[in-house]
Amino acid sequence: MSGEGVADSGGREFERVSDVLRERMAAGVYPLGTLLPPQRFLAAELEVSRDTVQRVLKALRNEGWIETRQGSGSRVIKAQRIHSSGTRTARPAQAVTLRSFINEAFEATEVTLDVYTLTSESLDAHIRMQAERIRDREIYPQRIALRMLLPSDDLRLPYPSTKGAPDDLRLQERLHGITARHSASLRSALRDLRVDGLVSFVDVEIRHVPLAPTFKLYLLNKTEALHGPYEVIERTIELDDGEDILALDVLGLGATLTHYEKTDDPEFTGSVFVSSMQSWFDSIWGTLAE
Repeated sequence: MSGEGVADSGGREFERVSDVLRERMAAGVYPLGTLLPPQRFLAAELEVSRDTVQRVLKALRNEGWIETRQGSGSRVIKAQRIHSSGTRTARPAQAVTLRSFINEAFEATEVTLDVYTLTSESLDAHIRMQAERIRDREIYPQRIALRMLLPSDDLRLPYPSTKGAPDDLRLQERLHGITARHSASLRSALRDLRVDGLVSFVDVEIRHVPLAPTFKLYLLNKTEALHGPYEVIERTIELDDGEDILALDVLGLGATLTHYEKTDDPEFTGSVFVSSMQSWFDSIWGTLAE
């Protein structure tokens, strides 16, 4: 289907295409140093207009994901970086992505996922990907329990914010909209698995805390952790009405993560880190979260 005549539904199509391309670059679908597909191909594949694709590529350039040269296309210059604590040294290089760790976690019969993050944006993409794998009968989890900690809606966050105009709340309102949309999406994806009889038990709980996240944390099946700080950057953000705002924002999908894994040795660095972060998450969940 050609994207030339497709009518976009405003900012939602822009956000959807942005999410897809960021996820593909972070997961290595478009590897570091390679060219993105031509704009015409992306518009047709994602069923949007060329104008939407061009706006997305402009945003990705501002975020530092790609560089564009006239006549040469858009080249990927940033990807998700994950460093291991030293376990599973046999893990193939192409598997060291956030997607691969979540893929492995969902191959268990019982899946537990505890997440602390600024938004539910990237997690939604991963959950929908796992739901597709379950529907395609690639994996067969029987129990899925997801807990997610997000910042409180009424909390004044330091980012994203309009540079030089701290009282301009439009970017935070935009952030809340993105979070609400993706939270509803991942809830629906998991709920439908239970309703359709594909997973016997599903529990999704999202709570809010009066904390501005300075790091992202994934705890997988109580045995692995992925942890990384948010890096504050300056970038231009385009609002739904087309206005460009110079903002202070943070890297999410592109942030460097460190992987830790529990072993039989409770004194091993990975074991200590996973246990301590699980205790931290449980304490915040039980005392500060609403």
